Amino acid sequence: MKTPKRIEPLVEDGLVDEVIRPLMSGKEAAVFVVRCGDELRCAKVYKEANKRGFRQSVEYQEGRKVRNSRDARAMAKGSKYGRKGQEDAWQNAEVAALFRLAGAGVRVPKPYDFLEGVLLMELVDDGEGGVAPRLNDVDLHPEDAREFHAFMIQEVVKMLCAGLVHGDLSEFNVLLGPEGPVIIDLPQAVDAAGNNHAFKMLERDVGNMAAYFGQFAPELRYTKYAKEMWALYEEGKLTPDSRLTGEFAEPEDAADIDAVMREIKAALAEEARRQALLNAEEAPAGAEPPPPWMQ
Repeated sequence: MKTPKRIEPLVEDGLVDEVIRPLMSGKEAAVFVVRCGDELRCAKVYKEANKRGFRQSVEYQEGRKVRNSRDARAMAKGSKYGRKGQEDAWQNAEVAALFRLAGAGVRVPKPYDFLEGVLLMELVDDGEGGVAPRLNDVDLHPEDAREFHAFMIQEVVKMLCAGLVHGDLSEFNVLLGPEGPVIIDLPQAVDAAGNNHAFKMLERDVGNMAAYFGQFAPELRYTKYAKEMWALYEEGKLTPDSRLTGEFAEPEDAADIDAVMREIKAALAEEARRQALLNAEEAPAGAEPPPPWMQ
């Protein structure tokens, strides 16, 4: 097929020999199967901001480092330069996350290069010459669901130990290769220590896995892996080899915030009533009597 314009720089630099075919087109990028020497790989071509549907939520950007104060100011103002910088940072986040996670032993597509908004990475196949399917396209036996769920929980643990939370993990962002699940699509990955929303995203990621695999093994829906691993992470005790139970006992002395707020409101109301009664008793003769609710 004709080489897409965005991939031409990779061909000119000898990184890609031939574009074989389109693989998929999503809300943020188009992916092509390309030939690099004797290997087939993927070229992920990021779409321009005005041509994609994904919105870069502030929650995801919190904690991400910016090159310098000028870039930070430009991004905050939303200038043309700032929007480009924000776009570059968004794309670079996935590249950085892939290299970091691959180095940490997390099963993600191996990244090879990143040039002109195109990410060149491993093509995950199904072991039979085809492209690996997404989890949402397969039906699983209960035993396989339990095995894959356990594998995914361990990968999430490895990610967290590497300082990252996927942020958008679901059955749509996991491929099923011949050696098991492979995690993809990481431009929204967040810094676990630098983002105040990290635990909420982790809990959502883990919850999505429980909900999906729970279709085939219902008991998985009731596990509490996110709270368990996060508690260990905060204590500095989480390691890539940590073996979790899926159970988590809330601290017995944990405060019931709603109950505390009700007590505070009741105390304030009682104090206001007492002050009103005192003021009524001290009122001069001939003054209006206190309303019935005070008497």
